[in-house]
Amino acid sequence: MKQRRTNDFTTMKPTLLFSSLALAVLFASCSKEPVPPAGFKAIFNGKDLTGWHGLNPHSVMKLEGEKKDAALKKMREEFPSHWSVENGELINDGNGPYATTDAEFGDMEFLIEYKTVPKADSGIYLRGVPQVQIWDKNQVFDPAKPTRRPHLGSGGLFNNTPDTPGRDPLVLADKDFGEWNSFRIRQIGARTWVWLNDKLVVDGAPMENYPDKAAPYPAKGPIMLQTHGGEIRWRNLFVREIGADEAKKILAEADAKK
Repeated sequence: MKQRRTNDFTTMKPTLLFSSLALAVLFASCSKEPVPPAGFKAIFNGKDLTGWHGLNPHSVMKLEGEKKDAALKKMREEFPSHWSVENGELINDGNGPYATTDAEFGDMEFLIEYKTVPKADSGIYLRGVPQVQIWDKNQVFDPAKPTRRPHLGSGGLFNNTPDTPGRDPLVLADKDFGEWNSFRIRQIGARTWVWLNDKLVVDGAPMENYPDKAAPYPAKGPIMLQTHGGEIRWRNLFVREIGADEAKKILAEADAKK
């Protein structure tokens, strides 16, 4: 007599069946791609590092030829050792090369959320240029470093000349540790607008081209997420490219308010 199979789906014990279904639902939810707002596209798929590579531009700035090629190759190889994906979050352990988009962007609107740890020091490079700054707002001002002002909060254009518009945020808008912060960043030409947690912190200030501030700001470049010694988590990275007509309208409206 042929034996009846006991390991098919219909004969699984209820507890085992429930566990299997729960795991399937969990896997599906964890691997689901982020859903961008209308008009935006996701530049991080929530599942893996596709579309990103490792690069620290400062470390290769003065290199040429084979030495530069070797350094770039090494950073790409090191990238997944310091960056990982978990529950739809892009996670950095505080070390390694910066997460850099394969794609380059010009005029755009960029949405991103982050959560970090005490003594945080990180930032977002636009067109490969530093940076929209991320601070630990609880750090105490150090008179010995008068241009380093973490107590004023995140969102300022840290590599701009101190005391120029946009260098420090207009208001303190950071949330407490353990909470997600959200940036909305608009870049048109060299001019930058930053909203942190729906509060305007940079109002159309020019971002200076660092380190050569005499050079024109790049027309296009990658988005880069800086590593700087403390764990940081990112999620919901969405970009909307801004066309020429819309860019002219935004700039005209901004200039009319001055």
